[in-house]
Parts: sequence; C-alpha cells; structure tokens
Amino acid sequence: MINYEIKSQLAKLLATENMVVENRNVQTAQFDVEKRILTLPMWKRASNVVYDMLVGHEVGHALFTPNEWGWEDRIPKQFVNVTEDARIEKLMKRRYPGLSKSFYKGYQELAENDFFEIEGRDLSDMNLADRANLYFKIGNFIKVPIASGKEQEIIDMMSETETFADAVTVAEILFKYCKEQIDEESVDFPVSSNNEGETSGESSSSNKESDERTEDNSEQESSNVEGGSSEDIKSQSKESKLEVETDDTFESGSQEFNGNVENTRNVNYIQIPKVNLEEIVIGNKRVHEELENKWIDASTPRKYWDAYKQMHKETKPVTFDIPDTEYTSFKKTAQREVNYLVKEFESKKSADSYSRSFVSKTGTLDCTKLHTYKYNEDLFKKVNIIPDGKNHGLIFILDWSGSMGNCLMDTIKQLYNLVWFCDKVNIPFDVYAFTNNYYDEIKQFHKFDETTIQEVIEYEFIVSQDFKLLHFLTSGVNRKELDRQLKSFFRLCVAQCRWVDYTIPNGYGLSGTPLNESLICLHQIIPQFKQKYKVQKVNTVILTDGEANVLSYFKENNYFDDTRMGMGRMYAGDYVRNRKTGHTYKVEHEYHKFSEILLKDLKQVFPDVNFIGIRIADSGEFKGFVRKYIPDLTEEQYKKIRKDKFVSIMNSGYTSYFGMFSKFLQNDTELDVEEGASKSKIRSAFTKTLSNKSLNRKVLSQFIDIVS
Repeated sequence: MINYEIKSQLAKLLATENMVVENRNVQTAQFDVEKRILTLPMWKRASNVVYDMLVGHEVGHALFTPNEWGWEDRIPKQFVNVTEDARIEKLMKRRYPGLSKSFYKGYQELAENDFFEIEGRDLSDMNLADRANLYFKIGNFIKVPIASGKEQEIIDMMSETETFADAVTVAEILFKYCKEQIDEESVDFPVSSNNEGETSGESSSSNKESDERTEDNSEQESSNVEGGSSEDIKSQSKESKLEVETDDTFESGSQEFNGNVENTRNVNYIQIPKVNLEEIVIGNKRVHEELENKWIDASTPRKYWDAYKQMHKETKPVTFDIPDTEYTSFKKTAQREVNYLVKEFESKKSADSYSRSFVSKTGTLDCTKLHTYKYNEDLFKKVNIIPDGKNHGLIFILDWSGSMGNCLMDTIKQLYNLVWFCDKVNIPFDVYAFTNNYYDEIKQFHKFDETTIQEVIEYEFIVSQDFKLLHFLTSGVNRKELDRQLKSFFRLCVAQCRWVDYTIPNGYGLSGTPLNESLICLHQIIPQFKQKYKVQKVNTVILTDGEANVLSYFKENNYFDDTRMGMGRMYAGDYVRNRKTGHTYKVEHEYHKFSEILLKDLKQVFPDVNFIGIRIADSGEFKGFVRKYIPDLTEEQYKKIRKDKFVSIMNSGYTSYFGMFSKFLQNDTELDVEEGASKSKIRSAFTKTLSNKSLNRKVLSQFIDIVS
C-alpha cells in the first residue's frame, strides 16, 4: 500500500522548498510554476520503488524545468521531453546520490515488465529519439543499438546537457537528424514505359495493362480526392515516423498505474482561512454593557396595560438574590481549591527554576582565595544563576451551545476556579464563548460575497457570518471590575439552565456548536494575545461537552454557464492543508476527528502552546465519549475510570483531554448535615466531601503539571 502523505513529504524534501504537493486522481503529473503546486497522480498500481522513481522524476521537472515555451514553433514537444528527461534525472541523481538506487531499481522493474512494449521488436528500426529515450531510461538492462559517428555524438551531447537551453538545443539537433534520416529513406520509384521492341501480342497485352492502369489511376485519383494528394500521404507517413513512440508509451504507461481514475472521486485540499477578528469578537466592554443594561431594565418597575381588567398595573421588580447569593457562597468555598492551585503552581515553578540553575564565574578575583594560588587555579568569584521563569498566559474557549444546559453550571465553576487562580498569581487571561446566536441587526443579513469576516478564496474553509466569540472575561480590568463581570456572567449562566424571573438578553442564549470555527480563529488570537500581554508561554483551555460538524469550503460551481462561488462539502479522503507549515492531514470518516485535525495543525503552528480540553459529561454519555478515543475499551478499564471519576485522554488532538463525571463535580465542599443527624449520616457526608475534594485536586494537579 502506498502512503501518499509520506510520499508527499518525500517530494517536498527532494524539492528543498515548502512547495505544495497534492496527490490527486489525475492522468499525469503537473507542476504549477507560479503557485508552486506539484500535483502527483495517485499511482495505485505502482510498487513503492517505482513510485519513488516517478516522484523523483516529477520533482526533477519541478526543480529544473523552467516555464519557457519559445521553442514550440520549431521543435516537437516529444523531442524536448526526451532530452529534458535525461537532463533532470542526471541532475536529481547528482543532488541526491541515494536516489540513484531508486531510479535504477524502478527502471529495472519497468524493463522486466516490458513497460515500453519493445519485446520482440528490432530496436534498430526505431528512430534515434526513441532509442535515445530507451538508452537513458532502461539502457542498463537492454542493449540499445547506437551507431558510431553522428548518433553517438548526439547521445554524448544529451549526456552533457546542464541547462534547459542545452536540452532544447540538443532536442533541435536530434529532431533535424531524425527528419533527415526519414527523408533519405523516402525514395520515389519512377514508372518505366516499354514502347520499344513491342510485338503485336505485347501490344495487345500492353493495351490491356494500360486499361487496367487507367482504371487503377481513376481509383487512385478518387482516393486522392477523398484522402488528400500523394504528397500529403507521404508527408503524413514522415510525420508518423517522426513521433517518439517511447515518450507516448511512458506517458500512457504511467497512467496505467493510476487505477480506475474515471470512477474515483477527486481529492480536495482545503486550507485554513485568515479571518477578521474585529468582525467576530464581541468585545468585553460591549458584552457587559449589554448585560448590565438588561439587568437594570429587568429590575426597573414599570406600568403596563392589562386589557383583561381594563386598568394599569405596576410590574413587580426583578431581583437577583438567588444567583448573587449562590455566587457569593461559591466564591467563598472555591478559595480552598484556588489556594491549592496557587500552591501547586508556585512549587512546580520553583522546582523547575532550581533544576535549571547553574554556577558561573564572574571574572572578579576572590581575595579570600589568593593565598591558595600555589595549588588552586580557581581564584575567581562565582555566582549562582537562576534563569527567569517564563511569563504565562491562559486563553479559555467556552462552549456556549444548547447541549451545555445540563452541565453548564459545573463547567462554569471549574472555569471560575481557573480564573481566580490566574488572578491570584497575576497570569493574564481571556475568556471567550463561541456562539452563532448573537443578534447583530446591522450585519446579520450579509451574504458571503459581501462578507468582511474572511476573504472569499476557493478551497478555503467557510467561517459563517453568524459565528461570534463573546469576550466575557479578561485580566485587562481591575479586580473590582472583574468581580462585577463574574457576578453578571454568573447570572446569565444560571438563567440558561434554571427557571428564574428574569429573561436572557437577546443574542446571549445557548446556540449551536461552532467549535471548529473557534479553532480556526485561534491562529490569530494566540499571536495577538502574546503580543498584547508580552507572554512567552500560552496555554489554551477549551471547555466543551461535545464535538462539532465538519466545515464546508468555498468552491466555484457552474450554474447554466455562469460560474459562481458556492459551497463544497468535505468527504473522507480529502485533506486539510497548511501552506505555511507544509503539513497535510487526511480527513477520516468519524466527524469528531475533524476537530482533532484542526488541533494537530494548531500544535504544528504553535509548538510552544498547550491545548487542554475539559469535557464534563453525565453518566449516560460519559462512556460513549471515552469510547470515541479508546475504541477497544474493556469493562475493567471503564470500571477503573469510574472509580477515578475522571479520565485523561492523550490521543485526541489536545495536549490532554480531561473527561469528568458531572455528578462528582459538586464544588460545595462544605460539610452540610442536618441538626441531630446520626453518626452514619455525618460519616457519609464527610466521605462525600473528601471525595469531591480529592477528584477536583487530582484533575487540577495534572492541569498544573501541564501549564506550569
């Protein structure tokens, strides 16, 4: 089996540039000189050694064959192909000596399989172009007759070509030589007339033959009228002899390796787009102004007209006692977890600094050692150097989809723990929530061809116009303002999953799951975050309850001879391509693996960034979540996971993907028992409290190991 991704990397390495290599279901290899895209056929029937040889051949054209066509009017393309193939293969072997073995074995296999269809043929009957092509490709395995003199001189010239201009010059000489040889072989035989010494019998016979010739001539004239003159026929015969059969055979034979191209879907390579974050991110100040205006509006009493009773009534003002009281209580109890995080972070950071410390000479004499100069060469002062720790930063992406309703409060409490931790140790952070439900009355009706979110480029992913990132929290405000924003955000979260007497502001309700669009935006959010806060180490935490669907991409479609930009759909076998890194990622059948591809791509672009996933699920869906990433999960393994109450998955695209049972994440760790409770109830409540603390601390400890 051919691993096309590995072969693409081989081609890229041989080309010594970050060129784009595409494996498509095409008949022949192609190279776009301007876009630097090498398209290789999917040679399904070629062996690995032949595939390597063909890749080396095509990369040779990409490296050494320029986009020049000024010779086309005087030299047939086939003759240039012959001389240029010999030149580029020589140059490839010279640049990569190890590739000589691939060319040797590849052509050996082709010769043994009679790839050029020469078995049983007299090679001396072929023109010199064909024989030269065979000589330079499979001359090590068959005897190719080359006459001394002019023919050997041309072969030697082909061996010595270094530039494309040399190859064109030799091709022209080769073409003229083959043409001269054909002209010499074309001899016109005159028709003799035997008028002298004819007898009467001969005369009658001659008359009979004359009649037959007249009849033949009339048929010949008729044939000439329909098929052209005899001169045209001679010319066509010459042209057919001037064709390079072996070049045609090489092209058509390479196509034979392709398999059934006609009935196979073409492979698409889709790229990550550059988006306009100003149109996507709803700023922190704007978000909280809108929320605060809603809370003020809801708590302001007003009169309304009761048509049933025909009278004015005053509305009862809304209070936020329930969410605000819960927030205050949670903030108090969460401090223990936050302090634990701070202690773990500081100890890990100190240990790391100590391990990286070293002793250095200052260059200043240590006067206390001068008296030891006779037996001690080290008389200089020393200093213990501890390298400065890296500045840390955290970016949080929160899932704001409708399915989060069941676990939103548990997720938010985990998020708040981490936000308070960042605030306490002065780590800059930003918290975004992805949504496609934000109401923007000005821009919500824009179409793709008018969009300012991204430039419309074919074969780039579509980031929908309704996708937004709500910037809920940031370290860019003072603590008093941060606490106000946390309380306001808490009110909004409570309203999403419980009945309250105030309504959710327009545009802030739970929505779909544009997770993949958020991952695309991280390509620009991360560099901006680094620049804004001057941090060296960034950790990105994504809190979600599920996966998202595969993105569509822009594609030109024909509608009644009118070409328009429309949508294309990705299928298994397509590739996600990053032209900056040169990496391609094959799309699998499982839809959830698409997010894995985007995460892998992010890790290639930002190797110094950790991507941490936090997934909180109830018992009903937790097992299904684990099986997606551990398909051969046994009952014994699952029992252990249930006992631990969480799982850390390392093969999901994330640096670590933490999965936790929602029912074990009650953050109210206070011991709460009824007055007069029995000893057994007190023991049970105490055990439950310790269990909750233990779970949270195990997860948080692993989290700190990654981010510190």
